[in-house]
This record gives sequence, structure tokens and C-alpha cells, in this order.
Amino acid sequence: MAPHSTFSSRGFVRPSVAASLIGFCALAMTACGSSEASDGSGPDAAEAPKTTQVTDATGASVKVPATPERVVVLSEMDLDAALALGVKPVGLTAGRGQKGAPGYLADQAKGIPVVGAVTGPDMEKVVQAEPDVILAGQLADEQVLQQLRKVAPTVVTIDGSKDWKKALSLTGKTLGRDNQAEAFLADYATRTAALKKDLGAEAGKSVSVTRYSAKGSAVMQQGVFISDVLGDLGFTRPGIQNQKGEGHSTPISDENLKEIDGDWLFIGTLTSTGSDQDLVGELSKKPAYKQLKAVSNGRSTVIDGTKWTSLGGAQAAVSVLDDIRKAMVK
Repeated sequence: MAPHSTFSSRGFVRPSVAASLIGFCALAMTACGSSEASDGSGPDAAEAPKTTQVTDATGASVKVPATPERVVVLSEMDLDAALALGVKPVGLTAGRGQKGAPGYLADQAKGIPVVGAVTGPDMEKVVQAEPDVILAGQLADEQVLQQLRKVAPTVVTIDGSKDWKKALSLTGKTLGRDNQAEAFLADYATRTAALKKDLGAEAGKSVSVTRYSAKGSAVMQQGVFISDVLGDLGFTRPGIQNQKGEGHSTPISDENLKEIDGDWLFIGTLTSTGSDQDLVGELSKKPAYKQLKAVSNGRSTVIDGTKWTSLGGAQAAVSVLDDIRKAMVK
């Protein structure tokens, strides 16, 4: 959780935040879980916001405004999806290894306040953003979710499969952008089919994806974003990358660098400058690295880890297609 955590050891909101929550609820009836549409009997019935019902990734039924205007996103995938659908959030959580939005979304997300980190939201900042909908990503902490629901209707968008397509469709329903989500997915399918055709002899080759940092190498196994995109393209994966991993990525020691080999190797870091990039340069000097088939054949490419090896999303998927086309289509 962010340094200015609003939760005590017993999980309650600090008095100052509780006051903010109460005041905010009084101002916005759609917030704090009160998103019921008017029954038409009150004097302001004609102006009451219309709501729609969505079933989130946990199976919970949530009523949200039909056209949300102030959206807070609590994961990289939510930010990616909202921006892809033409909605600029009023609050975001920093991407993995980032101080703000993931690098590939930095320009689009410029000016959006940070309201938390990968470890969790800062409740005071979420309240200050005055959302009418919160996209909670894959957040599973029920205590935190209960606090968020007191601020605004909260939708968990990512299920256990972490499927970005399913998350985009659910986000489209939540934001009243179903048509835009469908159009994006149709365009992605068209781009994928075109790329598979243009790959020619490289179609079906084995593709390895590795993240490198001060902790060393880590490969991306099945059950994560990049593996889904590579699967859509019909690529095979080398070694343990064919298997579902226990976490987001699986560490590989220098002694086992052969595990990152394949016909093609894509290797990235979470920062485009600084120490991580220097480390990639050091990796390229290791004898075990130079002996990799992909490296000796000139088929190793450095990529942006914020889109390839993090949580990913709709725009990240399209950008990965572009990166693969640039590297593999001659």
C-alpha cells in the first residue's frame, strides 16, 4: 500500500478520511454504493443519473452510471483499456516499476493524478479524485474493496485468466463503450491475421520472452499477457515457457540461460534508461548469452518491458504486434 496508508492495523479508515467519505457520499448519490436509479417519484427524478448493471470479474453485480464521467483506474490494464476506449481517467495507480503510468502510455496519461501503486490504492487520494466509477483491476483484498465501494461503484475487471480481451469487453460495458470495445477487438483480430500471413517462414517459430533486471533474468510463462498475444500469432514457446508459471515471471540463473533461448528472443526491462539498460548491456557480454541460438543468429531484440512483460492491455497488445512485425517481417 502507498506510504500514506489510510488503514489502521484493524483495517478502519482514519477519522479524517471517514469524514471525507461521508461528505463525498452526500454530494454524489452514485458514489458509496448508492447507484440506484430514481423511481421517478422525486422532484429531481428527471435529472437523476441513469444506471446500468454489469457483472464484474468476480461474478458480483454492480450498478454503475450509464455514462461515467470520472473514472479511477487501479491497474495498468484498466488504464490501457480506458484510454483505448476514449476515456481519460481522473486517477491512476503507478505501473510496475514506474512512478506513474507505464512508459508506453505516458503521453496519453499525462496529467492524470497518481492515486496508488501496484501494492494498492491510497484511499485518501482516491476520495479526492471524486470518481463515479472505480475500475479495480485484479484487486482481491475484500477489505480494500469494501472501502472503495463506499467511495463509488467498484468493478473488478480482471479475472484469474488475466485475459486482456475479456477485461476490455467488461470495461467497455462499464464505461458505456461496448461498441468501441468490439471495434477494437475486431481490429486486433484483423491485424493479427495479417501479421500471421506476413510472417511467412517465421510463422510457428519458437519465441522466448525475458525480463532482465538487477535480480537477473526471468522468463514469461503461460497465463500472462504476452503469452496470450504470442499464442494468438501461433508461435511456439521454448522449454518451461510452454508451462503455466506460479507467478508473473520465473527467475532464471545465469547458469541456466539456455532456458531463455528460442528461434527468436525478445528481452526487455521496465525502464528504458538507467541501470536496467546498463544491465542488459552487461548481459550481452556474458559467454552463455552469446552462445544462445537466437543471439548468434541475430534474432535477439530489446523491447519495452512495460508493455511486453508487465500486466499488459489492449493498446499494449497492438503495440506488441507492431514490434514483432518490425523485428520478424522482412
